[in-house]
This record gives sequence, structure tokens and C-alpha cells, in this order.
Amino acid sequence: MKAANEAKNKIVRENTRARIDVLELDLCSTSSIRAFADNFIALHLPLNILINNAGIMFCPFQLSQDGIEVQLATNHIGHFLLTNLLLDTMKNTVKATGIQGRIVNLSSIAHHYCYYKGIRFHKINHKQGYSEKRAYGQSKLANILHANELSRRLQEEGVNITVNSVHPGLIMTPLFRHSAALMKLLKFFSFFLWKNVPQGAATTCYVALHPRLNGVTGKYFADCNEMRPSSYARNESLGRELWEFSNKLISSVSEP
Repeated sequence: MKAANEAKNKIVRENTRARIDVLELDLCSTSSIRAFADNFIALHLPLNILINNAGIMFCPFQLSQDGIEVQLATNHIGHFLLTNLLLDTMKNTVKATGIQGRIVNLSSIAHHYCYYKGIRFHKINHKQGYSEKRAYGQSKLANILHANELSRRLQEEGVNITVNSVHPGLIMTPLFRHSAALMKLLKFFSFFLWKNVPQGAATTCYVALHPRLNGVTGKYFADCNEMRPSSYARNESLGRELWEFSNKLISSVSEP
């Protein structure tokens, strides 16, 4: 919250017309997500754009307070629940304004490096066989599958909301705190591939804002261009299975 308020104050200093509300949200806690959604809805604000950006990376095995492997809990389940809880607000905004809504999931090129068959549904919370890097790749694959399946469902409903996923690129941020030494070494030998924060945000902003992408949905972008994701990410049946699995997993979490 301290960092968020510092960012808010910086933006307001640069743009005195900006209005920013900072709300607390812990994406690996379903109770926190539900509280955040309730607090946001209570503000009676329109919702035009939702960017599912937050994440963690390469964590040692641990379970969230809801008993879910923490990378999947934070990177996918949290965003899946948050999006579902805010979707009616976005639909109402679209209906009231006639302006297309946009949802952007931040994935990663790491979605290519996941478990065998993509998602290990029956061993999600098993420590045996856990790989912090494949678990991260699994969660990033889930981001694309979620975006594609939600896009398909909204198209069937005839709702004017697009859903896309992006790979922002290699950016040195606190995301690497669990593997700082490895990442610094990697950056030394691949410095020409790394981006600063504005460069890293460019593709996300492009997909969220550019008029050229009006009506474009269910796609994956990198470097402000549409790219072809992995075969697992293009598997519609895997996306449907993940959707049902995610709903069941959330339903199994007892409310406090």
C-alpha cells in the first residue's frame, strides 16, 4: 500500500486532473479478492479496462492461505476470481456508455515451459514433482487459456468486451526476488533483450488502449504484435477444462 500511494502521489503531481483510488488486494487470498471487489463496486465507478498484471515468479513450493499452490493461486486463480467478480460491472459500463470494454491478462513467453500436458490438474498442490519454473510456466499458460475461454464466452453472449493476453518482455522488477542472483547473471549475458519499465508496459498499454485493436479478442501479443502462442495455449478443450477446474477449486475454498 505504501508503494501504491507513492505511485499515486507521483501521478497526481504530474497530472493534477488525475483521480486515483488505491485499494488493497492480495491475489493469493480469495477473501481479500472478494473484499476488494465489494469495495470497488461500492465506489459506483465505471469499469472500462481491467489489466490483470500482478504476479509472482519461481517461488519455492508453498501453499496459499486457501491451500492452493501459491504461483497458480496468485497468477491465475486470483485473476480468474477477480475478473468474474468485476465482469458484471464492466458489462454494465459497456451497456451504459456504448464503449468497448477490454480485459488484458499478462502472461509470459515462459508459458512454453510448463508441465507435461500443460496443467497438472490432479497434482496441483503436490510437492512431489514440483518445479518452481514449470509451475510459473503453468500459471502463465493458464493466463492465456483463461483469456481465450473468457473471450469465447463473451462472444457467444454478444457482449462488446475483448479479452487478450500479452508477454510484456524481460523487465528487471521485484518479480525476480526469488531468483535475483540467477537473473542478474542472465541479464549480464543477454542485456540487449531486457526492457526498462516503460518499454515493458508498452505492449500492455497498446492492447488495452489502441483503437486499432477494436474488436480484436482471444489473441496473444508480444512487442505490440500478435504472436502465435504454444499448442497448449491454443487448445480450446484444455481452456474449458481449466475454467471448470478453477470454478471448482474456488468453490472448495471455505469462506472465513
